[in-house]
Amino acid sequence: MNMEFFLILLAVFLSFMLVIISIPPILRVAREKKLFDTINNRKIHTTPTPPLGGVAIFIGFVLSTIIATNGYSFESLKYIVASIILMFFIGLKDDLLAISARKKIVVQLFAAMLLILLGNLQITNLHGIFGVYQIHSAIGVLLTLFIILAIVNAYNLIDGIDGLGSGLAIFASSLFGWWFFIVGQFQFAIMSFALTGSLMGFFLFNVFGKRNKLFMGDAGSLVIGLIISAIIIKFNEFNIIKTGQYSVVAAPAVSFSLVMVPLIDTFRVITIRLWNKKSPFHPDNNHIHHRLLALVPSHLKVTIIIIIANIFLMGFALLLNNLMLNVTFQFLAIFLFGIFLSFVPSMILRIKHVKMPAEGKIVKHTS
Repeated sequence: MNMEFFLILLAVFLSFMLVIISIPPILRVAREKKLFDTINNRKIHTTPTPPLGGVAIFIGFVLSTIIATNGYSFESLKYIVASIILMFFIGLKDDLLAISARKKIVVQLFAAMLLILLGNLQITNLHGIFGVYQIHSAIGVLLTLFIILAIVNAYNLIDGIDGLGSGLAIFASSLFGWWFFIVGQFQFAIMSFALTGSLMGFFLFNVFGKRNKLFMGDAGSLVIGLIISAIIIKFNEFNIIKTGQYSVVAAPAVSFSLVMVPLIDTFRVITIRLWNKKSPFHPDNNHIHHRLLALVPSHLKVTIIIIIANIFLMGFALLLNNLMLNVTFQFLAIFLFGIFLSFVPSMILRIKHVKMPAEGKIVKHTS
């Protein structure tokens, strides 16, 4: 076993164990201090549950990444961690006290700019999408900022049922981690798999915890979104020069497919809200998981269905990539295919004449 492979295994094991070990005391404190998620008519869950899983994810990821990357020249890491800390604390404050969307966006902007300007994580090339390759630095900063904010908030919004946000992120981070490993980018492989291990530990409690269940909260979803966005940016930058055996020709399209579900879901619900002349931050039951729960009243089954859909999207992206088709065509094809899949639950509801519950009504479900 070489040292790089050992360090990746260490990152997975250590992050997993740190989360498993830290969750029981977090639950104990939450119960003593009555730190539970607010229950109201628009929430799917009806049982008081602590929204502090993000604390365990944060601890597991940060500590395991720092330990496992020791000895590597990883200049970006300190800025990635600093940005994660900002995201974590603004998310935790929202979980405990509730803050306005405007304040969250301001902190997200600051964390993203820290990552871009000091962490040197920036999109510099569009790989030929719409015939564009190298882009101006200022445009790159704005585009990277948009990508980070889009992914961060997409993961925040998709986290509506047990296992969904963490399951999608496990799928994405493990595949990115595998790619980074086989191309020799071990620092980002370690970072990716540290996230995978942390989320696997959380997933067990979130989905199968019963009396020990907890949610990841905004602290968890914002941190996950930031890490995934950093990984995606590096994945695209490493694939600018397409000379290696494992180079990805249409890197933007392939990476887009791995986060397609949360991004398309966010795009879809915000479009519907604006069409109905409502605030894009107005909560409703138009998310994909709400539609599927009306058809399949089980969190776990809906989570599995959505992850399988994401696997199909990724497989479609890899097929197009292997066919060496035009990059712009690939990107648009994946986007349109994702849009189509996002409307499938609504089409099935219409065909079966199943009505969604009125806004603010709770759908009975099983875990």
